Amino acid sequence: MNLFLLIPSAAIALSLAAYAQVQIPRYTATRPATLLTRAVLLAVGTAFGAVAAMTYTVDTLRTALVFLCGFGVVHFPAAFILFVKRERGSGKS
Repeated sequence: MNLFLLIPSAAIALSLAAYAQVQIPRYTATRPATLLTRAVLLAVGTAFGAVAAMTYTVDTLRTALVFLCGFGVVHFPAAFILFVKRERGSGKS
């Protein structure tokens, strides 16, 4: 895979992950629910990124970028939902 595609993809994926992690407390009613949501996203993202990295082991840099892409892709649905909630002006749930 081309580095010129992997680098921006990893940056976008990490931006999605950061956005989701930062916005979760704003729309989650309790602290334990916030911690659980964050932990599940981190665990699933790490597992998905690890599987993606294991299937694509050309060199260390590309493997790391593929891991970051996989990690961030898991956060996309949460980031999208939180973005929609922000645009609608929703409260905590």
